Amino acid sequence: MDLDFVCAHAGRPAAELTRRDVVRALLAVPSGVALVAVPDLRRALLAAGNPMSPAFWDSVKATLGAIESGTATVGDVQRWLESTGTEPLLLTRSFFVWPEEDERGPIAEEMYRRLVAHLEERVAEGVIDPDALARRDDGAREAYEDLQEHWLNSPLPDGRIPSVVVGDEQDEEMFAARDEEEAFALGELRRILAELPEPVRPASELHRACVRLREVLAGPGYPGNVLRACAGFGEGEELPEDDEELWLTVTAGIAGPISDLPEEDDTVEAFTDLEGELGHEDTALAALCAIHYADWLAVVAALARRGPGVLASPERIARLIAESDDIDVDLDDPEDLEAAEMLFGSVTPLWASLGIVDRNEILTPLGHWGLPRALERAWSPFD
Repeated sequence: MDLDFVCAHAGRPAAELTRRDVVRALLAVPSGVALVAVPDLRRALLAAGNPMSPAFWDSVKATLGAIESGTATVGDVQRWLESTGTEPLLLTRSFFVWPEEDERGPIAEEMYRRLVAHLEERVAEGVIDPDALARRDDGAREAYEDLQEHWLNSPLPDGRIPSVVVGDEQDEEMFAARDEEEAFALGELRRILAELPEPVRPASELHRACVRLREVLAGPGYPGNVLRACAGFGEGEELPEDDEELWLTVTAGIAGPISDLPEEDDTVEAFTDLEGELGHEDTALAALCAIHYADWLAVVAALARRGPGVLASPERIARLIAESDDIDVDLDDPEDLEAAEMLFGSVTPLWASLGIVDRNEILTPLGHWGLPRALERAWSPFD
């Protein structure tokens, strides 16, 4: 490693290199190699008219030495990089987080470059003092954080607010990835179901289940409030008159909840109490939202193949996921099995309210007939 390497890594001539350029280049090679290269690199920069400061080189030796000895944490290294004065903060006070370098979209990449340029201008103007940052001066660090926070949340000349447009781009990417995953899961579900015989529609069992379901949905508290949220039924909204439509809507909602629980007077207070715990209903709804498409596919495909009478307890469901040939998942770790079991521990009581499983958590003919249809509905795009 030498000055030519740093220049190539930064894409700048030696006279224009910043502290950030040097640190990023040093971090791009093993710490031992970087330590050996530091003296020659320092002399080469001095000869190029870009000597940097003793405080900077002291921080270089101290941090590289800590990395080499294994005592430096990831946070220590990040803080060192940020102390160069032109590195965007990994996490701001408003909890803005930049995407990883290889995951940034065009907008995030543009805003990141703009911020780096903005910080370089502030260093040149003397607004940012990199030496004070290198010495871990608390006041300099606070001012550095304030400056970045202000830039991220202030309009650019074209009116865009950096933190907003980066967040919007990330949301769009997340939604696109989710839609792609959902479409793939739906295709796999339909392929699997096409290979199986068509179950008989249990009309009388469906009607009895809907009589109970209407009572549950009309009542206060759990599980009615969670099922209403899953199905997207608002307060006072009339339920579908058709039994099949009602049952499939609610069952599909368990695999893809449509709305949150209605807010109550103490909702804000409960969520601002950081030491408090979520209520049972909120915990159940959060668990439903955390279950992956692949897990739903593995479970429903396995139950569809096995038919009525199979055990569908949370423990068995976790094992069905682990043993599934329909998805590529590794649940051999006991902690992963426990996590899957915990998530589906919120599903099976709701299934019992719909007659999908009986009191012994055994799959019923209604569950065998309706679960695949409900899952297909949950994953099908709206017209």
